[in-house]
Amino acid sequence: MSIPIRVLVVDDEPLARNGLVSLLRRDSEVEVVGECADGRAAVVAVDALDPDLVLLDVQMPEMDGFEVIRAVGPDRMPPVVFVTAYDQFAVRAFEVHALDYLLKPFDDERFRAALAHAKEVVRGGELGQLTRRLQALLGQPAAPVPPNEAPLERLVVKKPDTTLLVPVDEIDWIEAADYCVRIHAAGRVHVLRESMHRLEQRLDQSRFFRVHRSAIVNLDRVREARQTVRGEHVLVLQDGSRIRMSRIRRAALEERLGQAL
Repeated sequence: MSIPIRVLVVDDEPLARNGLVSLLRRDSEVEVVGECADGRAAVVAVDALDPDLVLLDVQMPEMDGFEVIRAVGPDRMPPVVFVTAYDQFAVRAFEVHALDYLLKPFDDERFRAALAHAKEVVRGGELGQLTRRLQALLGQPAAPVPPNEAPLERLVVKKPDTTLLVPVDEIDWIEAADYCVRIHAAGRVHVLRESMHRLEQRLDQSRFFRVHRSAIVNLDRVREARQTVRGEHVLVLQDGSRIRMSRIRRAALEERLGQAL
């Protein structure tokens, strides 16, 4: 049996929110982990609940769906199915960037189709592609990666009074930090203004693995995999660092390694 996909529902209309939850609960492959009635609560819930998928209303007072994504950050935002009452012309913007959507009012068949597509995307682990699509939708162009570009051998980290060359071999893990990343290498932390998805693409894919939306790990540094008493999966690195791994990405890593963790 496949791992249930954890879904967060965000809609300021109680009837619409209840309807979405009711439809989701008919699918044995998903688990509703939370409901939010406004954008600010959604930002907090994404961080606290770590959902695999968010059904996100576009039109909400004070903080709309796009502002939620900006606040969380495209690199750290889970895959999104937009729920919108916009007209067909505005919906084309979602289609162009391949982000699925539900146009109110929608029927059960349309909901099932959107959810099926979302499940494929989540299980496919297409985090980099999803980030680029969200950035494009928000008007934040992502720098393209040249085709056949060789994996990085070192990172250039600029500081006020110096420029450091950090060998990729020294990297233990990388974490998202707003519009930057933190590089944990050889006992030091370096801040680099780069997006997670672009860095992920430029690293050696045979050695570096994105275990979570907010973390990339050097597999050569992994000492062991553990499951906590709360059921969370973590990787313990050689220096003792504990990196949380999402359940969906754990399944992808197990497939790569050819064995269960």
